[in-house]
Amino acid sequence: MALGRKRKKTEIPGESNSAAQPDSEQGLEAVNNEHKEREGRKGRKKGKVDGNRDSPSQAWLPVKERLRNFGKKVNYDESRGQGVDQKLLGTGRPKHAKRDSKWIEDKSLMCHQCQRNDKGRVVRCKLCKRKRFCIPCLNRWYPNTVEDAIAEACPVCRGICNCKACLRLDVPLNSKIKNLKNKELNFSKYEKIECYKYVLQTILPFLRRINDEQMIEKEMEAKIQRLALPELKIKQADCPIDERTYCNNCKTSIFDFHRSCPRCSFDLCLICCQEIRDGHLQGGEEEVIMQYIDRGFDYLHGGEEKKVKISTESPKDHVKPNALWKAKEDGSIPCAPKDMGGCGHCVLELKCVFSENLVSELVRKAEEIARTYKLMDMTAIPLQRCLCFNSVGDVDLSNDKLRKAASREDSDDNYLYCPRAQDIRHGDLKHFQCHWSRGEPVIVSNVLESASGLSWEPLVMWRAVRQLKHIKHGRNLEVKAIDCLDWCEGPINIHQFFTGYNDVGCVGGWPQILKLKDWPPSNLFEERLPRHCTEFICCLPFKKYTHPQKGPLNLVVKLPKKTLKPDMGPKTYIAYGVAQELGRGDSVTKLHCDMSDAVNVLTHMAEVTIKEEDLAEIEKNKKKHFEQDQSELYGNIKAGDEKVENNIFDSECCKITSDDDKCSEVGDQNQGVTEELAVPIFQLVGSTGDTGMNEKYSRGSELEKTEAEVDQNNNGGSGGPGLSRNKLDGLEASEGGGALWDIFRRRDVPKLQEYLKKHFREFRHIHCCPLQQVIHPIHDQTFYLTLDHKRKLKEEYGIEPWTFVQKLGDAVFIPAGCPHQVRNLKSCIKVALDFVSPENIGECIRLTEEFRTLPQNHRAKEDKLEVKKIIVHAMSHVVDKLDQKPSTCIMSLSHPGRVDGDIRHRPPITRIYRRRRQRRMT
Repeated sequence: MALGRKRKKTEIPGESNSAAQPDSEQGLEAVNNEHKEREGRKGRKKGKVDGNRDSPSQAWLPVKERLRNFGKKVNYDESRGQGVDQKLLGTGRPKHAKRDSKWIEDKSLMCHQCQRNDKGRVVRCKLCKRKRFCIPCLNRWYPNTVEDAIAEACPVCRGICNCKACLRLDVPLNSKIKNLKNKELNFSKYEKIECYKYVLQTILPFLRRINDEQMIEKEMEAKIQRLALPELKIKQADCPIDERTYCNNCKTSIFDFHRSCPRCSFDLCLICCQEIRDGHLQGGEEEVIMQYIDRGFDYLHGGEEKKVKISTESPKDHVKPNALWKAKEDGSIPCAPKDMGGCGHCVLELKCVFSENLVSELVRKAEEIARTYKLMDMTAIPLQRCLCFNSVGDVDLSNDKLRKAASREDSDDNYLYCPRAQDIRHGDLKHFQCHWSRGEPVIVSNVLESASGLSWEPLVMWRAVRQLKHIKHGRNLEVKAIDCLDWCEGPINIHQFFTGYNDVGCVGGWPQILKLKDWPPSNLFEERLPRHCTEFICCLPFKKYTHPQKGPLNLVVKLPKKTLKPDMGPKTYIAYGVAQELGRGDSVTKLHCDMSDAVNVLTHMAEVTIKEEDLAEIEKNKKKHFEQDQSELYGNIKAGDEKVENNIFDSECCKITSDDDKCSEVGDQNQGVTEELAVPIFQLVGSTGDTGMNEKYSRGSELEKTEAEVDQNNNGGSGGPGLSRNKLDGLEASEGGGALWDIFRRRDVPKLQEYLKKHFREFRHIHCCPLQQVIHPIHDQTFYLTLDHKRKLKEEYGIEPWTFVQKLGDAVFIPAGCPHQVRNLKSCIKVALDFVSPENIGECIRLTEEFRTLPQNHRAKEDKLEVKKIIVHAMSHVVDKLDQKPSTCIMSLSHPGRVDGDIRHRPPITRIYRRRRQRRMT
């Protein structure tokens, strides 16, 4: 039986193969001589010796002897520099086993980070005694850690190793995350019961509303079938738990009751059914075509635009005949016409996904539990002031947990609650709830200190996701980045993107600002960056709300495991940024409103400075931008218009410098507020080709030229096109300011929308094209309000946002329903996570109803949250946990307005005696 590869007979010069004798003396001598000569050439050429194969020390042996020794381990003789077979020579040091702990601890030079042993000196860990790190790797990947600290406990022992294997957890899990802080959530049974009661009394009013909608439809169905309500039987819909069903008209998710066509499976939600009967069906709005034309690169900086053919197609061609779709006299609804996706023949049948009486039974049980625990209706509880106010009712300015973020008159919400992560205790949760229930943002600082300290450097993250070919990981070398100048997306090498993160280059005399949004895409953050995902979850404050798997006050957690869950993150947002407000191409997240609550943590930032040689070119382009804006909005600028001319050309006082010291205005440092000072720059819209657009959507008021004339003396600044004098004051920048946030109050949303509809022509979007129409000012996500716009907003409508600077390690909590925008002052890496809190469940429902009225092709049309399904599953989970007799006669949960101490309740003494008696009997 052959155990290996056949060996060819060696042909000796001068003799034929048939005459060759392998064991003859002449043949062996010729082979050995030839082999010696070949090995000598190989050694001189490569400069190294292979100790495991035929080394020079074995070259004198006969062929058969060398074949017998082939593959044997040969110890390396350091003094002679060659491999020596100890059995043959009988001398040398004793060899060690491959996994000999003594040899690994004392002699091995293999670096854990780079897996090489030829980089010189290594630092050995005294704790695990198995890991070593070479000096080059320590200098590159752990620059802020001294050698003594590495020797005391290496990065692996500390849980912060950022080698590729540890970042991907290709090694055993326990050896990598065992030292993470706050990894496990340990809540007492009492704390869980309190959370369950809080959820029940908060979402019960919304469950009643859902039940009322279903009861109205059940009564209508009983009327149609001419049956008594108890006799009515509703058919069960065929909807798997891992699939999501949408209304064919408004794209709202269907979680339980709906009407469906038995012939073509056309589905209709209950809200659409009611609107059809009332004669004002919404949700199936006509599609709207938003044209953003690429006019060439020169147009981006005020140059001549490239001639392009503009499509004259009108959105009215897409109008759907919903006016012909009406209900019958008895209330039954026929299937939609063919143009709307239905068959137009059969009558829609009422169906349910859950059991027929699930919601009504949940309401009954929840109300019974609320009476048992004597829980109060949250809607009837007035909001009370928290500890941030003194006894007189004024804001306590001596409180170091407050940060001033607005200057509204006659308002008590100008200060935001800003605790430190290390100071948060159990009692702070109710303080947080007090502000959170009022719809106010909360900032928690220094949250990264509560984690293990894993590096969030961009190159570390790049190493974690970079792969050429691997059995476990796919090929991922490119990403799609957004250019903030023209807002277009294009592919870029991921290493090239991360290299530009620290050194922003200029293209055409303008900084190239790029950003990655929702990266890695889909639900891949936990798979592609598992260590960073675990690190992020560990550093989150108020984990009862934010923990994505176990948070008792995060309603998304209550969804069953097999159901299709919404993508709540975490997601990373990586973008370049500069401190100056450029006017065009700023690194911004435009004004938008999230469908759920969110927490955003700034995990890394790097300051980027504009080079001196690029400042002059940027200044010239600023002038071109301003002239282009004025020309497109008001037509050609006349030479006699002195005021406009002054605003365009008299800009010497606001030229930019590298340090920008002359262009900064120090804010109220004592109150923690940083003010930007920007030059009024009109990024205006004035398009002449907006005919044919649907008049339903706002075109804005006809602006008069005099209304937008720039006031040179406004705020003491010039209206010229020079780079905005808005660099934040040096104090804030040195303290780690990375991103500028503007968050608007919910009550100010109507006025904010009115302002944007009026001034929408002053904004640009894709390809730097002026906006031609507005569908929804906030959900379109096409606006960013500069300082000049925020100033005009306050002057005209009397509203202003909370404005603050997010520093490294700050976690910003954004309530659902609060429009917000962000501008990066430095290159930033931010990680965000969505969650659904009981306090803001009403805002989630309101936003869902807003989204359903948008046009069919709108970016925010689809209902991905399924908030009503979340409410039903959350209530079902809570009822299961509380559906038992309470262990105390009164266990009411304090509402968020109170900030009182926790009262621990004990079971009645008679019950204790009964338990003792039962133990004795058993």
